[in-house]
Amino acid sequence: MENIVLHKADTRGNANHGWLNAYHSFSFASWYNPERIQFGALRVLNDDTIAGGMGFGTHPHDNMEIITIPLEGDLAHKDSMGNTEIIKHGDIQVMSAGTGVQHSEFNPNADQQTKLLQIWLFPNKRNVTPRYQQITLNVADRHNKLAQVLSPNADDEGVWIHQDAWFNMGNFDAGIATEYKIKKEGNGVYAFVLKGNVTINGQELNTRDAVGISGTDTLTIKANSDAEFLLMDIPMNY
Repeated sequence: MENIVLHKADTRGNANHGWLNAYHSFSFASWYNPERIQFGALRVLNDDTIAGGMGFGTHPHDNMEIITIPLEGDLAHKDSMGNTEIIKHGDIQVMSAGTGVQHSEFNPNADQQTKLLQIWLFPNKRNVTPRYQQITLNVADRHNKLAQVLSPNADDEGVWIHQDAWFNMGNFDAGIATEYKIKKEGNGVYAFVLKGNVTINGQELNTRDAVGISGTDTLTIKANSDAEFLLMDIPMNY
């Protein structure tokens, strides 16, 4: 039996700290909604805008798979594993926090803002050795088709994490349609529209709207306008 949860953009939590304007799809920090704790293994989806020269000071994480997708501008990352990197639009970064890691993230450019998605998934293995991975993707690969950017398999396309999850991104022209087959029985898909108007399994979504769909094995996706979106195929029971 197909189950659908619709999360319109204006129902998200919002915390505007001046240097940071954050929208939360799920309960986070001071925003708590008992009906919006998680979707399966997906615990956090934050849509952040960071002002020039600002950022998050060093803070800890453990036993979480943390995925960062820059949408605009650059993000400087530094962590207790010794990684000092800049990630930018077209890159994807993952960090398996495992037994524990500390990191900081900031916008290295004083004259422009940074926009990013930060996503947390519960892992399928606890207390792993912390790890870091960052790759540059070819954004052209997702023009009018779905391009995989994350999987559970180090030999597969994109980055990998400790969870049976697959992420795909699409950048579709108006009128383009496709089908997506869910990768693993018992998984659901949380679809997040970055821009444009898309219909997924009969649900019309606009910019920054999301839909969580479980209990089915196929999604039908149509772009009603030029559109960009992210599909997160994740375990509902983990």
